[in-house]
Amino acid sequence: MLVHLIQGFCDQGYAVDLLLVRARSAVLDQLPAEVRRVPLAPGHTLLATVALARWLRRERPPVLLAVKDRAGRAAVMARALARTETRLVLRLGTHLSAALSGRSRLQRWLRLLPIRLLYPGIERIIAVSGGVAEDSARITRRSRSQIRVIRNPVITPALADLAAAPCPHPWLDERASIPTLIGAGRLQRQKDFPTLLRAFRLVRRQRDCRLIILGEGRGRSALESLAQSLDLRLGADGDLELPGFQSNPYCWLARADLFVLSSAWEGSPNVLTEALALGIPAVATDCPSGPRELLADGRFGALVPVGDSEALAAAILQTLAAPLSANRLQQAVADYTQAASASAYLHAMGLETGPPR
Repeated sequence: MLVHLIQGFCDQGYAVDLLLVRARSAVLDQLPAEVRRVPLAPGHTLLATVALARWLRRERPPVLLAVKDRAGRAAVMARALARTETRLVLRLGTHLSAALSGRSRLQRWLRLLPIRLLYPGIERIIAVSGGVAEDSARITRRSRSQIRVIRNPVITPALADLAAAPCPHPWLDERASIPTLIGAGRLQRQKDFPTLLRAFRLVRRQRDCRLIILGEGRGRSALESLAQSLDLRLGADGDLELPGFQSNPYCWLARADLFVLSSAWEGSPNVLTEALALGIPAVATDCPSGPRELLADGRFGALVPVGDSEALAAAILQTLAAPLSANRLQQAVADYTQAASASAYLHAMGLETGPPR
């Protein structure tokens, strides 16, 4: 999403420096050529504070957009060290209360105390959904009116071309007669793919279908073990595929019969937005936060309780039997374009008058 946002800034004539705590990411290859990359050694957000302060003192930019909580805290401390007038804007992309729900009271306190101490030094907070905004207001003890909701720059001019690219999997061939479900995301606790596997097994008892989960992560071995215990067969000759990270997931997603979001929590689920933008029917857990806003309380796709495999299976079967039209699904995400999001960010950062001449 940050790369999409940067492209939107560049399209409107702004010069952008990207300050990198870690410089290893496949998506960095998609950055516009004119963006200057500035590595902040030594590779940890808080430890990079001194390097960030030096950059602020040297460059004196009008505004610094910090992405995620730790970067926001580092930005506050760096600006204090640099003694500059740079405005600080923080983008929050996850429902932090939900993410911390499994932690001990001490762990939650250690995470929240720095937020409450440092966030008063941030001029503007941007949340990716209304749910994230409400949660952030509670956590930071700031007025909800001080937190602006701006939709993610999910839908780019390149999305249609990427979706039209050839897909390497035979299940997604246009001549395939068995419907294919797709889930996507890191193989980790947040995405709750075990619930999706259990729901898929229930669906398979009633009709032929297949499931592909795109993504990689530390939870792969546990997910494979669960699949085996549920008698799901991995591989192209079976009914479940775990093909790992895909640099172009859109050519997979665009050919699916149904997208399933099984997450325990989100901020604003981008892949759900992408599925709707491509006209793919979807079902989702009613997790904090984002799916209810995207699906308009269920008008654009079924919402089910988190962790409820039976309800998820029923929603999958119902949606496969009576999917909504592509045109109607695409109406749900009209505000999630790259250009609209970039313009809203520029306005929130006080740059709405246009780039300097």
